[in-house]
Amino acid sequence: MILIKDQFIRNAEYSTYISLGESDRCMIAVADGMGGHKSGEVASHDALHNLQYFFGDLPVGLDASEFNEMIVEWLDSINMIFDSKGKVDDRYKGMGTTLVAIAYYDGEFYSMNCGDSRLYRYRDGLLNQLTNDHSLSNLMGQQQHSNIITNCIGGGCTSSYVDMVQMTNDIYDGDIYLLCSDGLSDMVSDDRLRELIANNCDADALCEEAIALGGYDNISACLVRVKK
Repeated sequence: MILIKDQFIRNAEYSTYISLGESDRCMIAVADGMGGHKSGEVASHDALHNLQYFFGDLPVGLDASEFNEMIVEWLDSINMIFDSKGKVDDRYKGMGTTLVAIAYYDGEFYSMNCGDSRLYRYRDGLLNQLTNDHSLSNLMGQQQHSNIITNCIGGGCTSSYVDMVQMTNDIYDGDIYLLCSDGLSDMVSDDRLRELIANNCDADALCEEAIALGGYDNISACLVRVKK
């Protein structure tokens, strides 16, 4: 599931232009749910809706450290919500989701990552992964474990964490950012992603490429093009 400011997208295409002023807030996020009986869909839905409300209600004037602390508080809260939901209804027991996001708050840009969904940046013909996968494959360098993650929201994790980076001073005109689930990055190589983005593809074309290569998992992708 994808959140773009106040729009939630699942099984659909969406395109928009967002102009940001100093006092504006904007959250662009991809959540990749996990769990049987459609509980993964519930997890990604609940996480993004909860995050949207929490983010919108933050007080003004938080510095980077205070903003990070508030997001950690939110993570602890949503984990407790997931745990409680699983105790009430067995269908939701162990449900979880990853999260990767770009947040604009108080004139500053931040990247956020929990799990193995990814944030890439395309600049000057080069594609770089900006986030680290919280996965067993990343820890051990064994691609056969690519479906085993070591950190997520819910999913039985007792000590989830979010990697957060203040990125305001490293955003340039013409940059393209890709937020995606592992359903895309597991199927399409970084070289192929770079080639497609260089040819001005849209997010739907990236998903179609993963499907053509035998995509077997949920595929979510969001492209953000920067114009200053």
